[in-house]
Amino acid sequence: MTLLKPAAAPTAVPVAQPVRRIRVAGVFLLTVAVIVVLAGVHLTQGTSSVGAGDLLRLAIGQGADGSASILVASRLPRLLAGMLVGVALGVAGAGLQSLARNPLASPDTLGVNAGAYLAVVVFAAMGINLPTLPAGGVAFLGGLAAAMLVLALSAGGASGPTRLILAGSAIALAMAACTTLLLVLFQEETVGSFTWGSGSLVQTDLVAVTQMAPVVALGLIAAVLLAPRLDILALGDDTASVLGVNVRRTRALITLVTVVLSAAAVTVAGPVGFVGLVAPVIVRLVAPIVPGLMRHRLLLPMSGLAGVIVVLGADVLLRMALGGKAGVEIPTGIVTMLVGAIVLVWLARRYRDSGPSRSAGGGTRAGLRTRRTFAIVAGLLVVLVIGAAVVAMLAGDSWLRTGDIANWLNGRSGRAITFVLDQRFPRVVAALLCGAALAIAGATVQAVCRNPLAEPGILGITGGAGVGAILTLTFVPAAGIWLLSGSAAAAALATFAFVYAISWRGGLSSDRLVLIGVGVSAAATAVITFIIVYADPWNIAMAMTWLSGSTYGRTLPQVVPVAIALVVLTPFLVHARRELDLLSLDDDVPRILGVRLERTRLFALVCAALLTASAVSAIGVLGFVGLVAPHAARALVGGKHARVLPVAALLGAALVSLADSIGRTVIAPAQIPAGLVTSMIGAPYFVYLLWRTRRTPV
Repeated sequence: MTLLKPAAAPTAVPVAQPVRRIRVAGVFLLTVAVIVVLAGVHLTQGTSSVGAGDLLRLAIGQGADGSASILVASRLPRLLAGMLVGVALGVAGAGLQSLARNPLASPDTLGVNAGAYLAVVVFAAMGINLPTLPAGGVAFLGGLAAAMLVLALSAGGASGPTRLILAGSAIALAMAACTTLLLVLFQEETVGSFTWGSGSLVQTDLVAVTQMAPVVALGLIAAVLLAPRLDILALGDDTASVLGVNVRRTRALITLVTVVLSAAAVTVAGPVGFVGLVAPVIVRLVAPIVPGLMRHRLLLPMSGLAGVIVVLGADVLLRMALGGKAGVEIPTGIVTMLVGAIVLVWLARRYRDSGPSRSAGGGTRAGLRTRRTFAIVAGLLVVLVIGAAVVAMLAGDSWLRTGDIANWLNGRSGRAITFVLDQRFPRVVAALLCGAALAIAGATVQAVCRNPLAEPGILGITGGAGVGAILTLTFVPAAGIWLLSGSAAAAALATFAFVYAISWRGGLSSDRLVLIGVGVSAAATAVITFIIVYADPWNIAMAMTWLSGSTYGRTLPQVVPVAIALVVLTPFLVHARRELDLLSLDDDVPRILGVRLERTRLFALVCAALLTASAVSAIGVLGFVGLVAPHAARALVGGKHARVLPVAALLGAALVSLADSIGRTVIAPAQIPAGLVTSMIGAPYFVYLLWRTRRTPV
């Protein structure tokens, strides 16, 4: 298996360096000075006309009552919330990175924020309005459950950053799907939770800050007290045990402390993205010129201060660029997520592959199957797809009979039946075609990456297509399907080209490609949310529809590009089936057999990008289909792509069609977007894959 090794030296080396107290004191003073400047600028920003001069006069006792009320009621709570969130997430991120010995660990990549957010929304959907402290306890339990699951699936983070990121992304996506489902079903009870769920610093009073501040302070004290153990733990579990550190207890305590800090931050401002990733990175960049800064009694509080700079800097930049009103409507977490995605991409660029190549099929155990097995499986799947299509035509808020479909096909159905089936037929076709397109794209991506856990969404292709489509819908509302599909395809190809180019470093590393794709995908999600909230902050339904994937309101012209993409691109991929088989082995065998490795990779990924773009333009962002269908296909018919591609296409079509039928019937007349159903089906399967191979790096 392939492992990712850091290009830099192990953390144990800088930890052992002596502390240069003058330099450390200078860095701390400089950091505090930067925070003071940012805080001063932050207080002058807002929707009112109160400026710096008014605040200075207020400071010397000459200000007006209006200035004082604005300062106390709005600006000061927002500033203190940003500082509290920055400290909490910065320390939590540094603790999690030391715990996992992985610079890519953070409350986001370990799913802590997603778990805490889901737990809070569950109670909101139940109509239970929790006070601040109980809400913090609920967030803690949700975050702890998510962190423990991700760490278990990634062997504590020791099995490599790729597995850690994939496990965290899967858990976060599954929890986000559950959260979005609750937001859709309980819109009145969860009003305002969508914007808050992107990380908003808007505060109406000081209650949340004053009640969570002691929790954050206790968490910071506990983290500093555990710092000596973290220093020893950085030397390795065996060495730490020899030196008298109870490794299991230390890991449990650090996990509890970091989750408490993350839950406190979520309680105050929602999940502010990637602060816990960026802040420790900033400290580590400064550490080479400040000997001893990597010791945890300095690293942890310094990361907290760096987190304050990240949060306040993002908030200041947001309101400076877009004005005070935008600072209320647009969550600060969108900016921090964009910054964090850039840092994640940069960190992934610094890693290199080492160790033997993956086994065939991306590490799957798919052996050869007989032609008879393939024929039986294919025949059964054809029947399943036909059955799923028939059920989809019959299912809905009103169930029909098969005779109604026969009469409709012959033009003899009544007006009401004709209207219903005319509405359902394009949805059924869209689900079938988009499911097949995403499954074929997923099988192609997994072959090229030699990773059974990769998919177009993880590589950022789905997110890029979504950005192109949502830009067109927002700024050209009257755009036709061809302009929409063309925009999605162009954006998907541009995103793919960017990920591919950035991943190239003396050759294409599959692990680096996946990690960079995850970062770009996060950035694309932030961009989509920003565009929708900025262009139409009240149209939250549009955001959730696109981010969840829905066939609602589809028409036949809208699915024509998907059909064309399947008809044109699938034969090319089938023709390249031998090359895909060889690509899934390693880099050496294809070269020996005369395969032009890079050209074949590029061609295959371009086809995958176009298939994905056509599906996204038709029904939005649909998760897990490109992961589950190809893996299940290999388990059924073996690893040869001559069989995997058609079986995966049939499985993908059946999965999306059944998901759409379930979404239209389970709570009829209300509807659940198909993407949420596929996420809730696919996420447990993905967790199962990770658990089954948890001791194996991917």
